[in-house]
Amino acid sequence: MSITFAATPRTRPPDTTARARSRRGRALRRNLTGWGFAAPATALVIGLSIFPAVWAFFISRTRWNGISAARPLGWDNYRNLVQDPDAAAAAQHTLLLTVLFVPGSILLGILLAVALNQKIRLIGFYRTCIFVPYVASAAATGILASFVFNPQFGAANEALRRLGLPQQGFLEDPGQALLVICLIALWGEVGFCTVIYLAALQDIPRELVEAATVDGASRLRVFFHITLPELRPVTVFTAIWQTITAMQLFDLIWTTTRGGPMNSTQTIVYYIYELAFQTQRLGYGAALAYLLFAVTMLLTLGVLFYSRRNGREAF
Repeated sequence: MSITFAATPRTRPPDTTARARSRRGRALRRNLTGWGFAAPATALVIGLSIFPAVWAFFISRTRWNGISAARPLGWDNYRNLVQDPDAAAAAQHTLLLTVLFVPGSILLGILLAVALNQKIRLIGFYRTCIFVPYVASAAATGILASFVFNPQFGAANEALRRLGLPQQGFLEDPGQALLVICLIALWGEVGFCTVIYLAALQDIPRELVEAATVDGASRLRVFFHITLPELRPVTVFTAIWQTITAMQLFDLIWTTTRGGPMNSTQTIVYYIYELAFQTQRLGYGAALAYLLFAVTMLLTLGVLFYSRRNGREAF
């Protein structure tokens, strides 16, 4: 009698270590590939934005003219800014420009977007004409506007003369210069608001408008009760964007008035330019730049908090 033992076949355990190593290798290659594409842009952001910003903060706590050795001052530059009458005047001009520019650009943007949302002939040509000033250089806009509003031979005074109205000083009048700059800025920036609102208008569901029309609502009621509420997120975005644009307006002022006449158009950013590059007070100018950054950040966070609290998120 023979006894046969059936040997069970040996199964090799799965090589989990090799599989895990292979997965880690593939993940590493994917990460290296991603960083290979992102590295140039990351280096530019760090080198041209983050590093100068951090360096400017250290400069803001010193007295430095850009040539000799910097002398540490602590927070003295920030304390002196509070008592600086020129900084206060520049802040007032910036605030007035922002108060006039932001609501004006939003209101004009909505009106032009509603007009350009109609089905009329040559609508593409009209939309292009509205947007062209936005893509044009602000420096070119300022140079052109300085000819138009020249008190002696400008086109604006020529038009007033033909209408029998008194001539104006425009950019050479301290009481009018900032208003004229605001008008020029509106002409150059309203195209941006118009395009944003035009895109938002085309995203409004037609069913809402048709249902309101069937219920007997007039076009004015449809505009105020359906169109405007649907545009609230876009309005929050444009308000933040245009506020930052107004507070950082520089090239238009530099090409038209250079802060004059009698410093009536000297804004915060132009005052920073004068401090840093004309009087060589780099530390004091950097401190003012950081104060402007803090104010802009607080305004932006305030608008975002208010919009999210009221269910009007734009970001």
